[in-house]
Amino acid sequence: MDLAINETQQMLKNSAREFFARECPLSLVRAMEELPKGYTDELWQGMVDLGWLGLALPEKYGGAGGDLMDVAALLEEMGRALMPGPFFSTVVLGAMTILDAADEDNKEKLLSQIANGQLIVTLALTEINGTYDPEGIEVSARVDGNGYVINGTKLFVPDAQASDLLIVATRTSQTFNPKEGVTLLLVPKGTDGVRITPHETLPSGAQGEVRFNEARVPFSATLGGKDMGWPIIERTLRRAAAAKCVEMVGGAQAVLDMTLKYLKYRAQFGRPLGTFQSLQHHCANMATDVEGCRYTAYQAIWRVARSPQADREVSIAKAWVSDAYIRICALAHQCHGAIGFTKEHDLQMYTHRARIQEQAFGDSRVHRKVLSNNLGDLHYLGRTES
Repeated sequence: MDLAINETQQMLKNSAREFFARECPLSLVRAMEELPKGYTDELWQGMVDLGWLGLALPEKYGGAGGDLMDVAALLEEMGRALMPGPFFSTVVLGAMTILDAADEDNKEKLLSQIANGQLIVTLALTEINGTYDPEGIEVSARVDGNGYVINGTKLFVPDAQASDLLIVATRTSQTFNPKEGVTLLLVPKGTDGVRITPHETLPSGAQGEVRFNEARVPFSATLGGKDMGWPIIERTLRRAAAAKCVEMVGGAQAVLDMTLKYLKYRAQFGRPLGTFQSLQHHCANMATDVEGCRYTAYQAIWRVARSPQADREVSIAKAWVSDAYIRICALAHQCHGAIGFTKEHDLQMYTHRARIQEQAFGDSRVHRKVLSNNLGDLHYLGRTES
């Protein structure tokens, strides 16, 4: 298993870092937190021009023919820069799910629009219970005439306000097994009966509520077949959780870097703060956590890119990185003192983002439970034969 990025991916990382330093400084990120849209058209078009939206799409759909590891290299730099905008929703939740499950007509129609920046997509999955389990899918879609009629409410939909197309998880059949009877439907934003309301979230949260009231879509809007949506969702969630971990690695590295810089130049009691042993220990603990995050995150993304059986690696990564990123930010605040908590300082933006990403696609508690279920039957450990 070689988790190192290749030369092409390193070049991609370098160019992304230069692009964000020039086009997306933290001053812009701070300004975008105050705007409903949360990003600028110029920033989005810049990413389109660089071909990033089609990075993992086949060339026949207007993409670059890359894979998930290429996207991961880019996401780490996006996490470092706190890049605002619907890239993650459109590429990881949207384009890759469509590539997995759509029929050829929908692939040709939608993926080329995503690659050239004309279509922003997201996944509408969670509801009032806030879980990522099949039991939580209650939005109904009944057959009526030549299509489906959708009713219900989705909550915490990422980039809902900016999206042109929603991939909606619906309940089309009631069965004993909640994994059955789930259907994914493609719902354009302007569909009659669809209302999107922004949530009041932490800065850069960019989540929304989507209400469906007798919203109609044709049968051709089905993604992956009627009652066959849950396996597609599981694959999407594994990929999204692993990708989010890599994004968090970039943020964690940025927090460590800014803390080291601060301790080197900030003096107290006639000496740099970095000369105090307790703060050196904080930095050592932060560095240890960053490297642990990087290893587990890239192990997970590598496994997801190559095998559908990646629950164990993904849950290890999401459980560890979610907690470690919070620890890193907490130690950084200890090192910075009161200044790190002020709105004018960059550190608080990373802390906000860490809290948002901690909850995305399951927090550490959820993934420890998933991991325990993938470690074999623990009931018999320690027992001896009579």
